[in-house]
Amino acid sequence: MTTQRVWLTPAGHERLQQELHTLQELVNAATDEDANTLDVQRARQARIHEIHELLGNAVVGEDPPDDGIAEPGMVLTVSYDDDPDDTETFLLGVRGAEVGDLEVYSVDSPLGTAIAGARPGETRTYQVPSGATVQVTLVSAVPYGMHHPTVAG
Repeated sequence: MTTQRVWLTPAGHERLQQELHTLQELVNAATDEDANTLDVQRARQARIHEIHELLGNAVVGEDPPDDGIAEPGMVLTVSYDDDPDDTETFLLGVRGAEVGDLEVYSVDSPLGTAIAGARPGETRTYQVPSGATVQVTLVSAVPYGMHHPTVAG
């Protein structure tokens, strides 16, 4: 099994550490032995393991190169189905480590898998759960630390 490095913002890293601490306290404080409690404890242990894996493989706040290539740690703007007005901007990173109002897509998601490695102007396709094929074009890819969100005024 190869270990894939995961990109996290400092805020996302902190949130995962806080969640881990809370889950560990809940597991340590549990005293009931009924089946429902055991199922909850197993789910908590599984999440603890998942967070340990994420944190152990995390690259925290280190921006990827500003080369315009879609990769983890980049804020991507894409357009859908050849409609330049139908755009979406999101962080390619780790789900569960969201940053403010910026949506996060995992590299393992259908969109993340399709767009990873793309250069601006490059079009890719991917299949959504309904079975439909979606065409997406990378408009831009900027390192997270250089991204300046639009402020509503």
